[in-house]
Amino acid sequence: MSYRVGIDVGGTFTDFLLVGGDVRLVHKTSSTPDDPSRALVTGLAELAARLDLTLEGLVARLDLIVHGTTVTTNAVLTHSGARTGLLVTEGFRDTLALRDGTREDPYDNRLAPPRPLVPRYLRLPVRGRIDYKGDELAELESSDVRAAVATFAAEGVEAVAIAFMHSPTEPAHERRAHDLVAELMPDAYVTASSDLLPQVRYYDRTSTTVLNAYVGPIISRYLNALTRRLEELAFAGTLLMMQSNGGVATPAEISRRAALSLHSGPASGPTAALRQVAPYGLRDCITVDMGGTSFDAALVSGGEPLVRVDGIVDRWRLALPMIDIHTIGAGGGSIAWLDDGGMLHVGPQSAGAQPGPACYGRGGTQPTVTDADLVLGYLGEESFEHGGMRLDRDAAVRALEPLAAALELSVEEAAAGVYDLVNVTMATGVRHVSLLRGLDPRDFPLVVAGGAGPLHAAAIARELGVDALLVPRESSIFCAEGMLLSDFKHDYVRAYKAPLAAADPAHLRALADEMSAAGRHTLAREGVTGEAVELRASLDLRYIGQWHELTVAADLPLDVDAAEAAFHAEHDRLFGHASPGAPVEVLAVRLSALGRTEKPELVRGPDGPHADARRGERPVWDPVERALEPTPVWDGRTLAVSSTLAGAAIVELASTTIVVPRGFTLDVDAHGAFAIHSRERGAETARRLEGVGFL
Repeated sequence: MSYRVGIDVGGTFTDFLLVGGDVRLVHKTSSTPDDPSRALVTGLAELAARLDLTLEGLVARLDLIVHGTTVTTNAVLTHSGARTGLLVTEGFRDTLALRDGTREDPYDNRLAPPRPLVPRYLRLPVRGRIDYKGDELAELESSDVRAAVATFAAEGVEAVAIAFMHSPTEPAHERRAHDLVAELMPDAYVTASSDLLPQVRYYDRTSTTVLNAYVGPIISRYLNALTRRLEELAFAGTLLMMQSNGGVATPAEISRRAALSLHSGPASGPTAALRQVAPYGLRDCITVDMGGTSFDAALVSGGEPLVRVDGIVDRWRLALPMIDIHTIGAGGGSIAWLDDGGMLHVGPQSAGAQPGPACYGRGGTQPTVTDADLVLGYLGEESFEHGGMRLDRDAAVRALEPLAAALELSVEEAAAGVYDLVNVTMATGVRHVSLLRGLDPRDFPLVVAGGAGPLHAAAIARELGVDALLVPRESSIFCAEGMLLSDFKHDYVRAYKAPLAAADPAHLRALADEMSAAGRHTLAREGVTGEAVELRASLDLRYIGQWHELTVAADLPLDVDAAEAAFHAEHDRLFGHASPGAPVEVLAVRLSALGRTEKPELVRGPDGPHADARRGERPVWDPVERALEPTPVWDGRTLAVSSTLAGAAIVELASTTIVVPRGFTLDVDAHGAFAIHSRERGAETARRLEGVGFL
């Protein structure tokens, strides 16, 4: 028997999904932030024990490991990346400090810019200049590069980023500098912007190149150590890494383009969500994933997750394509606190994996969302079966008592305040990925993930006016499942600036062919060829004079009229207006190379009656009555297909709990997923639910 496993390393837990034959195991183990690979190996050992195998015996049977990691994201957030040097065109030494010249928050004139990842004395100018047309105005001064390398070596620099003006048009200077640095510093990690991101906007390109260099040695060392550890365990299968664009890649490709691993963990969520709603005939949904440390929201429209090329990592621009995921510090471990004015806040500080919430009994004393969930009865002391852990309600009460006293409320009322506030915060995160895209969240069902997500999802839906939710049976390891569903994906871009009406179709085709060849070559190295390869082209378009552009899918050879019509339609959808008579210009040609992978089947739910699924009842907070009310508790593992429950009800699974408030109904679908819909909106609810197949 051979197996495949998806592994998602989170801030509090590391999630596993192992599949093979009739075996499908869901598992969680505590994360080890100091060395994430320890939790990975520990979890594999625990899975092996469940299969009556040794660790070595399980690893020998693994054909595939797909892994998402927070190693690089944490390195940026904690400013613990590699010591990095930056080579820039003379006169542009302060690009990282000046950024793009705009204010992040136009209403906060006290907001200081972030400290550059490369200090000024390691941002060194190089003489030589190429103009916007690609003509050389001044030769590259190799002596400047050599002098900079001497400084880098003396300062212990591990990584070098190179970003020269107009290199997307003519990369010759960058490539010469790259080769010289690689020759003089053979052990350094070197990134040239024209290799990583050959597109316009100097600050975006420079910031992205610096991020890539800054985390390159970090992810390379991590992957090398992980690979060696797996080799010691006789792993002979394939190791793949999740990318921020929603695809997977080999460790070699991730090491070369390290910035692709930023936000890699949650990037698989939308893929898993699309698979869950497909049986309903849906191609649209919003995913909400609430774990122990953070909350992630993303939107899937037309069968594809929304992608952005202007992402932010710790206030630094990352212009590589990435799934549009909005992340906030709102998880089960998020700490509730009062500011100097007595105002209640939840997060972004988190109790993390160690010590964790007070109710875990690991030494935590600060009140968290999980503690509030337990006090309100949404969680039971014996309902959290992961690791055989029994939750300590008395410890949760003690943690919340100082907060309640300061607010002059009962402990239950203070816990309800924490619960309500974190739900409003998460609803705002959902609006960020929908309303800012010109989309109404009420038109999308919520697909709920994360260990804490089903506890809060119905309350979030009520806040948003959303009528339908879907909680997958394996929602607590949703991203781990998504990793096994993800395809290879590599994105390419080439700068090309011209009025769309005057664009040269032959030149555009040549650029697309160049990127297609690169994509096929990369996929071939990863073992993907033939019909498993899919290529998709797009154009960056804007009205002449605009600051920002939109990416619009396009067929090549280019149909100018079709591309322009698609741009006007997208502009109208996003911004509520379009100018069909205004001239449009193209800024870049993009191409995505996808390699299709084998996908595990959807799990099927248990058949048969559900009479024995009721566990009893316990006091649960009723937000209408503002009191604890007796509420039935059901065993979600034995709740059969076609079962229906009316709220208020609690449905418990091994690693999560579903709260079904009064006014909602829960149905178990053919795959064991829990479809939840509101009964409060009458004809409007019926209309929307018929549209998404939940009725």
